[in-house]
Amino acid sequence: MGFLIVLGFFGLIVLADLLHYLVTGAKFLNRFWTQFLGIIVVFIYPILYLFVEDFGLVNDCCAPTATFSPGHTFTIYLWIVFGMWAFFYSVYRKDLGSPIVEVLANIGLFVGIILNVIFLFHLEFELWLVGSLPIILLFLTTLAYNQKEIIQLLSEKKLATDSMITKWAVRLLWQSPLVKLPIFLLLVLPLFVVVTTILLLFGQEPDSSIKAFTQTYKHGLSQLDYMCDNVDCGGHYLCSVAANGHEQLVKPIRLGVRNGGVIVCNRQLLLSNAFEELMEERVPKFHRFIRKNYNRVGDMVHKYYGVFERKWVSDVIYILMKPLELIFWLVLYSFDQNPENRIAKQYLSKKDRDALGVRK
Repeated sequence: MGFLIVLGFFGLIVLADLLHYLVTGAKFLNRFWTQFLGIIVVFIYPILYLFVEDFGLVNDCCAPTATFSPGHTFTIYLWIVFGMWAFFYSVYRKDLGSPIVEVLANIGLFVGIILNVIFLFHLEFELWLVGSLPIILLFLTTLAYNQKEIIQLLSEKKLATDSMITKWAVRLLWQSPLVKLPIFLLLVLPLFVVVTTILLLFGQEPDSSIKAFTQTYKHGLSQLDYMCDNVDCGGHYLCSVAANGHEQLVKPIRLGVRNGGVIVCNRQLLLSNAFEELMEERVPKFHRFIRKNYNRVGDMVHKYYGVFERKWVSDVIYILMKPLELIFWLVLYSFDQNPENRIAKQYLSKKDRDALGVRK
């Protein structure tokens, strides 16, 4: 919490600097303090956040889950690094670089701004407020100040314009901010296409920049939250995994309630839970022994849930569990007076249990 308060304080300084520049046309933070704030806000905080909330993490329903989809992080990291480079290049350079580099730096600042605006919809608001918003403000200030500095440096130094591209870049840099800033923003698109094409050579996909956000769990832009609907955190059952298979095969019957969450129930899952309930009643010591060892299987499923979330894997588990399902059925029909009643009452909500007079 203290770290977030400190970041919030730095954010207020950045906001004050931007407002001062917009009103007076001059920054009250000198180059040293801008660089110092940049190291904290643009470099240290993002690296710490990624180290804690993304590095080494996978999509996980029951534990800290990755901020970006593990298969597409390379793309997002590249854009983050590009934005960092653009900022630090702009605040550390003492002389004008080549026209193309200057154009790329301004485009990179826009990329950083766009990326952090997207984070507003993906991250927790408090983290965005003290983390991403100061970056946006710092990039906006740098972008605005850049234009004034570039015009001044261009008037002092004649740049070589040996090619058509450099001539175009110099002409663009000479334009007023009202003209060139929208052009820099538009140039993000062709740069995005070029970078995406190159990233295909490194195993990324054309839409990796989108999937990095959507193919995640429990974040603002996540579209895989439904995969956690049938997950019982702390004790995964193979039959629960199997129930996530293709409907034509696993044949879901109804929804159920487990640990306050809604799960999909099929005959196999209901029957296996009824069998465990019968064991717990008739042979409690044996049941505890079985449950203790079975929990190890649950831990393994939990650890590698990214594998078990695939429907074809669930289908295979469902088929492999069929012989056990038959054994469970035989035991229930051999030792329980009303096996179907026991099966039917599994995973009922408290309201339904009370209505039916079910005690457990």
